[in-house]
Amino acid sequence: MKALSVRQPWAWAIIYALKNVENRGWPIHYRGDILIHAAKTCTKKEYQVAREFCQGMGVEIPELISLRRGQVIGVVTIVNCKFSQVACGWGMPEQYHWKLENPREIAPIPYIGQLGIFEVPDDLVMEVAA
Repeated sequence: MKALSVRQPWAWAIIYALKNVENRGWPIHYRGDILIHAAKTCTKKEYQVAREFCQGMGVEIPELISLRRGQVIGVVTIVNCKFSQVACGWGMPEQYHWKLENPREIAPIPYIGQLGIFEVPDDLVMEVAA
């Protein structure tokens, strides 16, 4: 199954806080379900910037130490992708806004993330989905 690494706390926000836009510098043509992998790295500064942004969206995120990292944590459906020059909701300016729907939590799968879209073996996903 296809997967995307997302730094925390953004990965948490996609699965648990209805973050319905993923901001990327490149478009995606794929439509359908994709695993959300919580990247292993997150600096305190990155976390603080994200925390302030989320608070502005009315979302309180968990403390950094309690966020899962280096694991697949959920599934979301990519339904659209458009470039935007302006910020809107979760969307940042001058980014491709990947429109996300139907976030679902799954039992965490320890996995090493990769840049771009990558594949996670179906047998790993089936174990936690069963």
